[in-house]
Amino acid sequence: MAKKLGIKTGGVLALVDAPASWSVPELPDGVTVARVTAVSRSHGKGLAEVDVALVFCPTASQLAAVPLLVESLPKRSALWVAWPRKAGGHVGDVSENLLREVLLPTGVVDVKVAALDVDWSAVKFLWRKEHR
Repeated sequence: MAKKLGIKTGGVLALVDAPASWSVPELPDGVTVARVTAVSRSHGKGLAEVDVALVFCPTASQLAAVPLLVESLPKRSALWVAWPRKAGGHVGDVSENLLREVLLPTGVVDVKVAALDVDWSAVKFLWRKEHR
């Protein structure tokens, strides 16, 4: 999964609002993992050195703070936004299209969709080239 998410040796991974038991197995050597909460996320704290941020949004109402997070991410960073998988038997109001509707106006573009595990799907966003 680390390779799928683009996590590299010595990198910094921020897990934003991740379930307590959720982690990325078999991380490369030297990776620093920071668990970030919605409170610090809304102010962009702790994200200045992040290489990959993985934000968990179980409901559409939680997406409101994600554009603020985007503003605080370095231009070299990747942003993954995860939501509960319908294929995993979860019912929810978050979808790929909703993520695009909320995030594309912030200057990022979606580049990849992936299943993280049986419970979570995610879309990867990067800054558009003209904003890097």
